[in-house]
Amino acid sequence: MLRTRRPVQGFIRNAIRWGVFIPLWLLFAWSDFQSAWLTLIGYAVDISGPMLHLFVGLIKTGVIFGIANVLAVMFYVLPEWERLVLLRLGKSVGVKGPGLFIVPPFLYSVARIIDVRITTYEVKATKTLTKDNIPVDVTAAVEIEVENPEKAAIDVRDYWKTTEWVSMEALKSTIGSNKLGHLLSETKEIAAALKALIDEAAKDYGVNVRAVRITDVGAPPSLIEELAVIARAERSAKAKQIQADAEIAVATALAEASRTLETQAGAVELRQIQALLEMSKEESSMIIIYPMDSIGGQQIANAAAGTQLTRKRKPKA
Repeated sequence: MLRTRRPVQGFIRNAIRWGVFIPLWLLFAWSDFQSAWLTLIGYAVDISGPMLHLFVGLIKTGVIFGIANVLAVMFYVLPEWERLVLLRLGKSVGVKGPGLFIVPPFLYSVARIIDVRITTYEVKATKTLTKDNIPVDVTAAVEIEVENPEKAAIDVRDYWKTTEWVSMEALKSTIGSNKLGHLLSETKEIAAALKALIDEAAKDYGVNVRAVRITDVGAPPSLIEELAVIARAERSAKAKQIQADAEIAVATALAEASRTLETQAGAVELRQIQALLEMSKEESSMIIIYPMDSIGGQQIANAAAGTQLTRKRKPKA
């Protein structure tokens, strides 16, 4: 992880550093440098010589700068997304931040500054065998956040790498316990199971796994083509089954209707009238009604049908 820059903290530390250093240097070390310079150019006579004054001035400058630096690094300014784990004589005394606070030197020390923002990283499992012995490449995105900075700083040396390693092992274990078809079709269910595995282990490091998403499942192209052929065959068989079930349902309904017409008096005549009404809606239709046992009516119907057919075949002038 990248080191976070804290411009406000840097400004405050520099202001304190130079605010302490300059007055103390002018008060204690400036006179030694001045004496060394005056002795060097001959305006003053000193039996010890300019080098001694220069050496003493440098020693005082170093000590003053060290004191100013110690006072400056006591001040911390953390943004809203960072927490500082504090130690007193090597023992944890809690978490500080965000905001401005002072850490006294020598007795207190900083174990680590933790970023508690939500972070996402990617894990990949390449050429991992599924339950049906098919090598696949699976990529997953893991979304985590530090919910206990004290555990993340003290109980584990590097919570980021440790969680990444746990995620990789959980991903490989999940792939090995599922078949390829299940990996391709049930990604949400697999992602939920993978999240539970990672979260169970990450709790010991103070890390909360918010979400896991399967972003890619790569299988051999030939195998994918075979799976596509199988899927098409299954869809075709299902369509035929649905059509057959529909025909059975229609036949059953017709048989039931036939039995109803046979048992109900006058039902056949009503059905005939309904059929006539449906045919009469067509503009080109001609309906001739005659008794079923009437020879004359049948001759009239045949003659009308012949006339209609002759008109249709007669070419236009």
